[in-house]
Order: sequence, then structure tokens, then C-alpha cells
Amino acid sequence: MKAIILLGTLKKEGVSNTETLTSFCNSYLGKEGIEAEVIKLVDYKILPGTYTEMNQKDDWPGIFKKLTEADIIIFATPIWWGNHSSEIQRVIERLDEVHDKIEDGEESPLADKPVGIIITGDSDGSQHIIGSISNFVNAIGMFVPPFSTLSVQAEEHIKDAEPGEEKLLELYEKDYAEDAAQMAAQLKKYAE
Repeated sequence: MKAIILLGTLKKEGVSNTETLTSFCNSYLGKEGIEAEVIKLVDYKILPGTYTEMNQKDDWPGIFKKLTEADIIIFATPIWWGNHSSEIQRVIERLDEVHDKIEDGEESPLADKPVGIIITGDSDGSQHIIGSISNFVNAIGMFVPPFSTLSVQAEEHIKDAEPGEEKLLELYEKDYAEDAAQMAAQLKKYAE
């Protein structure tokens, strides 16, 4: 079973809370026999737009192909001003053509894929992001199964905090291992 994780961190280098939580969650996916590929969006050239193919060459068509071939798709994002990251928003915008095709009576190439959501932040905003992403993926034929989100708000996530990857992983293992295991099991169940 194959999952694609769309990692929406804004950090090209250094410790990213969202990347660390994604790595933590990925270990639980592995325990369920799910092989996950993490696509760190900030490392790719993804043009703004609302079509799969733009007039200029970029990396989105290759990423989109991976999404169509995956069994599970996971959106991983930090909270910025109560919303998902600009990297995740760009993905949503580029997937808009799928919605256009559905409106024209075509079947979604992403139909019936279960979606997971990973969120990090230092303040509330998870419910809004989960609602926004869930609404979007539903509109293009995917769905968020019960208990398949993992959201961590912690003081260690404050903008300029530098707790280090080891301390973050200790926090996640101590307080969120059960949630990560449940999320992995649910995504597997609904992808079978």
C-alpha cells in the first residue's frame, strides 16, 4: 500500500516541526505496512495556477501523477494565521482542474482515496484547517475517514523556538503515539 505525503512546511532547511511530526507519523504508517513517500513541496517548482499542465514547465504534473497512483494521500501543514501553509494552498489550487472535470461529468482521477491530515502549530486553528481541507478533498472525490487527523499544538512549535528534533520526537511519542497509530490504522482500513 502506497501513501503520498504532501509536506507543506515553509522551511527549506533546519528543523521543521511539521516535517518532524510527519516523520513521526510515517513510522506508524510503516507499522501498518504503508510505504509513504514524502514530497517536501518547498523543494519543488510548483507554479501558481489552477490547471495540471501550465504553459510553463514545472514539477506539478509529476507530483499529480504520483497522487493518482497512490492509495492514500496525506496533507501535512503548519498553521499560519489560522490557515494551512501557502504550499498546501498551491496544491489545492493546482488540483482545481480535477473539480472542473467532475463538473463536466468526468470521473475524478482521485476518486475514493482516503486522506489524512497532519497539523502543527502553537495556537488553535486545527479545526478550521481540517474543515477546509476536508471540504476541498470531498469536492474532488476523496474523503477524510474518522480519526485520520493528527494535530499538535505545543509551545515547542512557537515560531522561533528551537527545541530540536529529538525533543519534538520525545513529545510526540509521549503524548501522540496512540493518535498516530489510530490514524495509520484508519487510513489502511479505508484504503483496502
